[in-house]
Amino acid sequence: MKLLLYGGTFDPPHLGHMNNLRAAMDAVKPDRVIVMPAGIPPHKAASATPAQHRLARCRCFADLDPHVTVSRWEIDHAGRSYTVNTLDMLRQSWPDAQLYLSVGSDMLLTFRQWRQWQRILQMACLVVESRRTGDDAQLQAMADSLAADGGRILFARAPAFVCASSELRDRLAAGDRDALALVPATVAVYIQKHGLYRPAGN
Repeated sequence: MKLLLYGGTFDPPHLGHMNNLRAAMDAVKPDRVIVMPAGIPPHKAASATPAQHRLARCRCFADLDPHVTVSRWEIDHAGRSYTVNTLDMLRQSWPDAQLYLSVGSDMLLTFRQWRQWQRILQMACLVVESRRTGDDAQLQAMADSLAADGGRILFARAPAFVCASSELRDRLAAGDRDALALVPATVAVYIQKHGLYRPAGN
């Protein structure tokens, strides 16, 4: 069985996230996909958006394919969320599965800064979605370097998406409701219903 892990803060999930997951699924053809919203990511400050809101909005990913499920495992575990721990959990839960880990191009370039990155390479094949145009040579060089350390790297070509979640939050907080066009329709409805990212004073 092929199991694909797709993790992130997803605050909010946007169309770029959807594109990346589609590309990873097209490349891997997984039997199961687990979307894992982070509790406290190691490389970012803790999200100001309550975990239950981030978890609820991640249900948009399940609309992509019946093989996609959303897990609250990292959210329910105290402390920072480290990928190596999540992969350990998946290995224990599905000992016979081939594990695939979806990562963006920016994450690949800093991969050796991750906790126990060597163990991650042993446990999972990295599925890399390129988020920018023109970075292929740099990505290939890093992929070759990690392959020399025993890593397995699979590239998944995703359409470039120029807006990050942090930019979306800033635009919405500034009152730019046009930014809602950059998130899935169900996420836009949820943001409006719960009054998330409102301009200061509203």
